[in-house]
Amino acid sequence: MNLSMLTRLTAVLITGAPRFTRGLASMASEAFTKHQVIPDVLPSGAPSKTLSVKYNSGVEASLGNVLTPTQVKDQPEVKWDAEDGALYTLIMTDPDAPSRQDPIYREWHHWLVANIPGNDISKGDVLSAYIGSGPPPNTGLHRYIFLLYKQSKRIEDAEHGKLTNTSGDKRGGWKAAKFVEKHGLGQPIYGNLYQAEYDDYVPILYKQLGA
Repeated sequence: MNLSMLTRLTAVLITGAPRFTRGLASMASEAFTKHQVIPDVLPSGAPSKTLSVKYNSGVEASLGNVLTPTQVKDQPEVKWDAEDGALYTLIMTDPDAPSRQDPIYREWHHWLVANIPGNDISKGDVLSAYIGSGPPPNTGLHRYIFLLYKQSKRIEDAEHGKLTNTSGDKRGGWKAAKFVEKHGLGQPIYGNLYQAEYDDYVPILYKQLGA
């Protein structure tokens, strides 16, 4: 290979890499648009990066794939590339309560953790403990949205309090966008989602919540 050919090849590799990277990064944004997370949850500003969400049942969220309540009943492992010294907020919310056609309880939030150092969720402040998917029977697929925000400062929210996973109180009618605005979180930097509909695990979950 002569010097001219090597120079052209190098140029193609260098200029092509950003386009490939942008293509991968845009997948989350495209999925959020396709599944109408904008405007149902976010007014604008879809995340450009995909959050890793893996369950111990062996499944993972993949930008709108269909999972079952049985598969997602336990808190997942969530990972992202964190900045040293940064704090993060993680939100999981369902905008389709009780159904996508009649979402009068939009949103029913399933998980809320603030002040996460790096990507160690176990060291964050759990404002709402994880509750798996529990779509009512005959309500079709619900969307379960994960959003990750980088914080500019620590979050304290006595008004929200700390919600357990043994009650559904204060879960419905919640708005991710309002929480984000209240705490100046800006745009989500990572996101993901899956869909689920009723299965035999849901009555077990309702019993756990005292319903």
